[in-house]
Amino acid sequence: MNASENERELILLGRWTVEELDHIIHESSAIKDVGERIYFLSRQFLGVEYKESTLIGDIDRPEVFVINLEGVDCLTFIEYIEAMRLSGSFSEFTKRLKRIRYCQGTVAFDLRHHFFTDWGEDNSELIGDVTVEIGGQRTMSSPKRLNLRRDGTYIIPGIRHTDRVIQYIPDEAVDEEIMDRLKTGDYAGIYSDEDGLDVSHVGIIVKIKDRIYLRHASSLKAKRRVIDEELRAHIAKKPGLIVLRPKPTLSLASAL
Repeated sequence: MNASENERELILLGRWTVEELDHIIHESSAIKDVGERIYFLSRQFLGVEYKESTLIGDIDRPEVFVINLEGVDCLTFIEYIEAMRLSGSFSEFTKRLKRIRYCQGTVAFDLRHHFFTDWGEDNSELIGDVTVEIGGQRTMSSPKRLNLRRDGTYIIPGIRHTDRVIQYIPDEAVDEEIMDRLKTGDYAGIYSDEDGLDVSHVGIIVKIKDRIYLRHASSLKAKRRVIDEELRAHIAKKPGLIVLRPKPTLSLASAL
């Protein structure tokens, strides 16, 4: 079946069947290098439609566990890739996705990882924040109250705000030396200087020959799909860069 639904689950597989996804994920699990595995998996998504608000659940509606591969936004795209890179089959992927998307894997709106930097906080054994390692002394720090606007209202009603110090590399500091420290498979967040937000957009770093790209689900009207875009062009005149790096796991079972 290409779709299944009940009161707590919705699965839409888009261009694939379960068998095809099972084969792709199993094939990727044989790729030992984490970055190359992410490169292989994310390449399968090139051209997939950009679609916002595919997840179901808010202050008024119960959370539904959603896998929607018909269309992805920038965050669901990297959620699917990270869960797949930790899996050896489609059934394992569904389990890993719950772990990546929700605190301790519990499907609930208030436990969903709504912010990019939640990844490094709640899944630190799987993903590490390497922004300072890459940016060195050029790294900047910004204390944030995630989800809380300056006027005291919530960006996402129904969840509490979180105090967090965000480390980021300013756009003007991203030179050749910084770019060389990035690795294929790194998850990159475009730092936001708006109150209550950590990033405005996210994607995956891919290095092809001597060029560095951001593989991401673009919301721009002329694109609206998963594309590769030169990283330097994408971050130009934006506040800065946050980098999270997936960690190798000794066994796939350790990702549960």
